[in-house]
Amino acid sequence: MASGDFEDEAEGTVTINEYIESLDAEELAADLVLGGDEGDECTYPKGYMKRQAIFSCITCTPDGNAGICTACCLSCHDGHELLELWTKRNFRCDCGNSKFGTLACKLLPSKDVENSENSYNHNFKGFYCTCDRPYPDPNVEEQVEMIQCCLCEDWFHEEHLGLKPSDSVGSQIPKDEEGEPIYEDFICQNCSPVCSFLTLYPEKLWVVAKVESTGSANACSETIESSKTHMDSEPCQPENGSDAEKSVVGKCSEKIDDSEPGQPENGTEAEKSVVRKCSEKIDESEAGQPENSTEAEKFVVRKCSEKIDDSGGPVPATGCVIRTDLNLCPEFEKKPLFLTKNWRNILCKCEKCLEMYKQRGVSYLLDAEDTIVEYEKKAKEKRTEKLEKQEGEALDLLNNLDHVSKVELLHGIKDFQDELQGLMESAGPSKAITAADIEQMFSKLKNKRKRME
Repeated sequence: MASGDFEDEAEGTVTINEYIESLDAEELAADLVLGGDEGDECTYPKGYMKRQAIFSCITCTPDGNAGICTACCLSCHDGHELLELWTKRNFRCDCGNSKFGTLACKLLPSKDVENSENSYNHNFKGFYCTCDRPYPDPNVEEQVEMIQCCLCEDWFHEEHLGLKPSDSVGSQIPKDEEGEPIYEDFICQNCSPVCSFLTLYPEKLWVVAKVESTGSANACSETIESSKTHMDSEPCQPENGSDAEKSVVGKCSEKIDDSEPGQPENGTEAEKSVVRKCSEKIDESEAGQPENSTEAEKFVVRKCSEKIDDSGGPVPATGCVIRTDLNLCPEFEKKPLFLTKNWRNILCKCEKCLEMYKQRGVSYLLDAEDTIVEYEKKAKEKRTEKLEKQEGEALDLLNNLDHVSKVELLHGIKDFQDELQGLMESAGPSKAITAADIEQMFSKLKNKRKRME
């Protein structure tokens, strides 16, 4: 049987099972994009939805300053030039508002003049990536796969990501041996400064380059390495400190590393005093030094604090897992970032960090419903429910038929199976089934039905 809708035999042939499987795959893909939306109701009353499928109507809004939901795409813009934008976060359907002139929404005519919280980019005009090209690109024979930034939600070609050999992933998108992505989310180089605070987290947040057989990585992350302190056997010793200061810092380090609440067993009174001061800082999570401490004590506590903050050691009482005073990262280099699975669960949720996310406009990173994974998970659940409902309705319909109707239905199914089997046998393994063959089969079934009536 010819692939597609049987119109072009030159495109190749497929078996019935392959064709049915392809239809199921296409239907599943559509459900995942639409989030299980049946497209029968405008989503406008739901407000700014956390995530939904959005379309842009070039016919009505060629400037790309409006987006419409699935239902409006089907009901209000049939026959128009439409762009499928996949999904957008925090978006409300624009159909029929002031941006559409005299065109009113057929589903909900009364809408606000404008949705002020909606965000638009060049995708709404049909352009993507830093190269500002359409997709599919009419000037390219083979379309290159693009990846989406989880912040701006624009799509990018690999060669335009700005990857360098010195980056943590090297100069290519991180993939496994089968070519599948090994990262969960990607942040483009233009958005990465907004999330510069991510570089303060440990390596488990990042996708790094594969290690060669020699044992050395083929790339390193300058950003990550510059944001943390490498520890040696005496990690927080002051370079120019006295032997007494080094001794005390060593004792304090023991307390930190061992998480012991008490003092070092063999410490001097001076050492115990400073360790106690350091303990006060740890327990009270004070950014400054303990009151009434000597300059020497302050120096050691400050050095010890640097060890606590930089090593990912004991977490202060506030629960902050990063140094919020370094969040600005003024020297951060713009570069793409690739993040591991469940990286959002690692993000700090202390009061300071929550305020910082709000100021930077990325609070949605803490919302599980913002992720594509969660969006598709819900879509699959809706699809399962829909299929189960359809099966139940079919069984109810069959059970509600009288005996004569049931017999006619079963005969109709049997006739269809016989005609289809005959068609397959006449074609053989080497001959393609054309659209004309299918039309002839249904014509036979129709004529047979008429004769029975």
